[in-house]
Amino acid sequence: MKNRLLGVAGAAAAVVLVSGSIWAHHSGAMYDSEHPITLKGVVTEFAFINPHVQIHFEVKDEQGNSAIWIAGSAPPQRMYRAGWNKYTLKPGEAITVTGAPAKNGSKVMSVRRLVGPSGQVLSEGAE
Repeated sequence: MKNRLLGVAGAAAAVVLVSGSIWAHHSGAMYDSEHPITLKGVVTEFAFINPHVQIHFEVKDEQGNSAIWIAGSAPPQRMYRAGWNKYTLKPGEAITVTGAPAKNGSKVMSVRRLVGPSGQVLSEGAE
């Protein structure tokens, strides 16, 4: 009986500890939502995977220097309901992405709106 009680107490403690980190992951605290940016680039990789859809794209600055950015979005299930699927974007396609950049200056952003190669507007379904 004592071992069972210890097991239940341990499991409850683990749930409490893990739930805090899960909440932090989904809080969006790493992004600067007050200062969205818009970038034009070319898709290098489109990963329609859990836990978040990722778009890797090459952006060139005014001097012609290129950098790879990663735009993260919602989980595939939510994106599918908003009209996305694993064939929505292909490497080599030109896109325009608007979103919240990472606060730490890394080339990562959270997608708010994406204009695809044929002009279609893609969002997470919040527009």
